Amino acid sequence: MTLAAVTTALGPSWLDPDSLIQSFGLLGIVLVVFAESGLLIGFFLPGDSLLFTAGLLVADGRYLPSLWVTIPLIGLAAFVGDQTGYLIGRRAGPAIFNREGSRLFNPAHVERAHGFFERYGARTVVLARFVPIVRTFVPTMAGASRMHYRTFAVYNLVGALLWGIGVTMLGYWLGQFAVVKDNIEPILLVIVFVSIIPMLIEGGRAYRSSRGESQPSSRSDSP
Repeated sequence: MTLAAVTTALGPSWLDPDSLIQSFGLLGIVLVVFAESGLLIGFFLPGDSLLFTAGLLVADGRYLPSLWVTIPLIGLAAFVGDQTGYLIGRRAGPAIFNREGSRLFNPAHVERAHGFFERYGARTVVLARFVPIVRTFVPTMAGASRMHYRTFAVYNLVGALLWGIGVTMLGYWLGQFAVVKDNIEPILLVIVFVSIIPMLIEGGRAYRSSRGESQPSSRSDSP
């Protein structure tokens, strides 16, 4: 079975990093990184796997320009994305997070992001970069909680460098090895599987949460 066939079976092809890069190139990477970092609707996008795949494909000479063009643009998109999320939170954060019955802004996502803030403080801006879904909500929560702008910007810059550039460079570095170059298709397939794990976990958590909320109400309704 080909990589394309497997990824289509797993879900929409545009969520497969390899297909996304083939279709949209560097522009697609930049837009996804920006959306996942700064727009709440981007929480489902394949950030980690996309960056790692980008690094592999640059090393393999496929679809993308040189590393010195790709890397700065990815880092810039990651930084600007989080800054945008922060500004959204400053202006409309409380109104967004206090909405009841919203299917898009799952309270479980907000709770996880809040838990990170409670535990790590300002360092959350950096650490959350490496946690799918949480990284999308943290910038907006930072803005809504009125974190000092300069403090956020500094931590955001560090996070953009470590995540946006670091993960891409890891893929590029591994792509230099012959064993990786000779098996890039199977490796991309593994990346696809890994990239859907967070979505499956979040789906399971949301299901258990909804079951937990419905059971007490059903008991209270019973005579």
